[in-house]
Amino acid sequence: MQAGSSPSAAQQQVRSSPASSTEKCGACGPGFASPLDAMKGPREEIVYVPCIYRNTGRKKPDFLATVDVNPKSLHYCQVIHRLPMPNLGDELHHSGWNACSSCFGDATKKRNRLILPSFISSRIYVVDVGTDLRAPRLFKVVNSEDVFWKCNLGYPHTSHCLGSGEIMISTLGDPAGNGKGGFILLDGETFEIKGNWEKGDKIPPMGYDFWYQPRHNVLISTEWGIPKCLGYGFDPNDLKKGRYGRRINVWDWTSHTYVQAIDVGEDAAPLEIRFLHNPAAAEGYVGCTISSAIHRFYKTEQGDWAAEKVIQVPSKKVEGWLLPDMPGFITDILISLDDRFLYFSNWLHGDIRQYDISDTRKPKLVGQVFVGGSITKGGPVTVCRDEELQSQPDPFFIKGKKVPGGPQMIQLSLDGKRLYVTTSLYSAWDRQFYPDLIKDGSVMLQLDVDTEQGGLTVNESFLVDFGKEPDGPCLAHEIRYPGGDCTSDIWV
Repeated sequence: MQAGSSPSAAQQQVRSSPASSTEKCGACGPGFASPLDAMKGPREEIVYVPCIYRNTGRKKPDFLATVDVNPKSLHYCQVIHRLPMPNLGDELHHSGWNACSSCFGDATKKRNRLILPSFISSRIYVVDVGTDLRAPRLFKVVNSEDVFWKCNLGYPHTSHCLGSGEIMISTLGDPAGNGKGGFILLDGETFEIKGNWEKGDKIPPMGYDFWYQPRHNVLISTEWGIPKCLGYGFDPNDLKKGRYGRRINVWDWTSHTYVQAIDVGEDAAPLEIRFLHNPAAAEGYVGCTISSAIHRFYKTEQGDWAAEKVIQVPSKKVEGWLLPDMPGFITDILISLDDRFLYFSNWLHGDIRQYDISDTRKPKLVGQVFVGGSITKGGPVTVCRDEELQSQPDPFFIKGKKVPGGPQMIQLSLDGKRLYVTTSLYSAWDRQFYPDLIKDGSVMLQLDVDTEQGGLTVNESFLVDFGKEPDGPCLAHEIRYPGGDCTSDIWV
């Protein structure tokens, strides 16, 4: 694919099946035949959200919350079930599935187990959601010792199901907390560790997120930083010392070997990476946190891969903060299933943005809303120079509650009309940047999306307040739909 080309929704439509096949997709295996079929899927009624107590001062285990998001339900915006983990201090973070749309067409596969890697303890929990969708139960625990001894890895992060039926989990480091961008491979039936996915001697110095696309024989991974450095908080003294990531790393999908590094800038800290959903597309985007930039990556005419910066969120000159320049801190990104819109959150500045990516090389800002952050009026931070705003945004209140923290994890409804948001990044960084998050707990919000012209509006009737949990305020993180979503499913 040339740098300027991108598959349109019309091109995607060629692979889209009739609505009847969407309705019957359960008989064809998990997920949907195509991204556009997924957009015709059912409206979300419940979501799963990992909730964290580590670093809150409350000696309670992390838990998986089941949240009712059906506006017709009597329990709308309520946590209807809690599954506590059997250990303290895990730091649940992201989640994935035992099977997804990459297995579509295989009637022997079912999406019935949620994979929950623990970022700090390195345990991997397997949760049964098939027996009772609304009341998940623990199915298996993969102990950290198995991760350490069988893979020489630790700090697991992103979990993706593979078309083979196996489960692949990226890691940030080795058991000692040094940087190491490897992958754990789990058996999709027994959930036993099969070993490392990667082969050969070359391994990236850091890891974090990943996405794969077999049609282009590629997997691309990202880098946050060295676990033993970032684990206790953000220290500016770690900058310019090679302790934060600067590369997106290209792997040969067939041979499992590391073949190319693409530099996106010193201390950029590239986190979440998303290919376009159309499996024919050889391009996508990565969000860089500390540098607050979005880079488009793409396959070149020569067959290797390259990246170009397409969005830069300007830092703000500030007083009363850790540094004189405050970055936006892009912590999560996603792409709508029709590959039309890109969304991302600026955790420090406090805004969520929507870009039209019809021209993938020239994203156009079409929606923006502030829902908290570090630069609100009346707070400790004074903005001295701002290239984007005329004045500091007002504090964000919803249903009488002042929302602590800033927008972080995001999840889009299948039809693209609702964007869900949580406000916790990682407990040690929450405690450092947003102490009120520890005291008051995080929240889940919902934005209404204009899918015609673009635009974001807060749904003022939607609030899930994790500050009111029975065991005390907690930190809610990633959002996952039982039937799959635009950050869990990969079409091959």
